Amino acid sequence: MNHVTAPRAAADRPDEPVYRADFAIGEHSARHLRRILRLYLNGWGLAGVADAAELALTELIANVVRHVPGRRCQTFIFRLPGGGGVRVEVADDWPGLPLMAEGDLLDEEGRGLFLVDAVTDKWGVEARHDGGGKAVWFECLAAAEPVTPSARPAPRP
Repeated sequence: MNHVTAPRAAADRPDEPVYRADFAIGEHSARHLRRILRLYLNGWGLAGVADAAELALTELIANVVRHVPGRRCQTFIFRLPGGGGVRVEVADDWPGLPLMAEGDLLDEEGRGLFLVDAVTDKWGVEARHDGGGKAVWFECLAAAEPVTPSARPAPRP
C-alpha cells in the first residue's frame, strides 16, 4: 500500500519530517519526488540547494531501484532547525549497506554515492531503530548570505 502523509507546519514538531512517503519505487518515482522536494525547498526559501538536493535524492532512489528487492522504501523530508537547510532520508527494509564503489573512473555504474558526497554538505547511513534495514540520508545547508560592507562616504578633499 502506498501512503503519503499530509504536509504540515515544520514548527509543529521539528524532529519529525514535513513530508513522508511510503511506497514501492518505480522508474518515474525519482522525478515525482524531485518535484515535491523542489516545492518544499522553494516554499522554505531554500531554492539555492534545490539542484544539489534533487541530484542526491535521485541517486538514493536509484539505489533502491537497483538493489532493494520489492523496491519499497520510505522517503522523508525534514527542514533543518532554524530553516538553514534540508535533510532527506530514504529508508528501506533491506539489510545491505550501500558502499562507495571502488572501480575505474570510466565505469558507468557505482558512482552514485560519490555524487551524493560531492553535492551535499553531509550524508550517511544509519541502521533503522526497528533493526530491519537502514536509512541513507543527506543534508544540504543554505549558504550564508554574503555580508556586503556598508557604503562609506567619500573622504573630504
